[in-house]
Amino acid sequence: MDKITIHETAIVDKGAKIGDGTKIWHFCHVMSTAEIGENCVLGQNVFIGNKARLGNNVKVQNNVSVYEGVVCEDEVFLGPSMVFTNVINPRSGVNRKNEFKITHVKKGVTIGANATIVCGVTLGNYCFIGAGAVVTKNVKPYALMTGVPARQTGWVSRSGNVLKEDYICPETDEKYILIDGFLKPVTE
Repeated sequence: MDKITIHETAIVDKGAKIGDGTKIWHFCHVMSTAEIGENCVLGQNVFIGNKARLGNNVKVQNNVSVYEGVVCEDEVFLGPSMVFTNVINPRSGVNRKNEFKITHVKKGVTIGANATIVCGVTLGNYCFIGAGAVVTKNVKPYALMTGVPARQTGWVSRSGNVLKEDYICPETDEKYILIDGFLKPVTE
């Protein structure tokens, strides 16, 4: 753990796996069987639960809890105070730890501030979940999701720009094509 930054107020339980270059800031807690990749940043007051996994270059903003059952691939952005769940029908008086559902956040996904991701869904590569959206179903790669409940309102490029009808990224000029309801870069 030579190249890892851990703030003095953070708690990292023995056994947690943390990649080089990762920074863990104020008041964070990383549980013993959590896995965090290289060059990640955990902002203030972040919780990473047992068996939760973060890939490389994941940015977790302040006040986010990544519970058991959540898997984030590389280059995921989790906005401030966004929420994951891990049980469909929680009850205080009923132990449902054996019912945790897997939530899979694929490469390059952005989840905006205060969005909620209901457990058991897959968020496709590079999709963009708008601030405050509530996602209850799987999301296609490159889809822009907004509202409550979240609905697809457009498409985004790998760099997070909203695409117009020509499916060309206004920042990178990368071209995309829509095939059978799924967007793909022309280069794939």
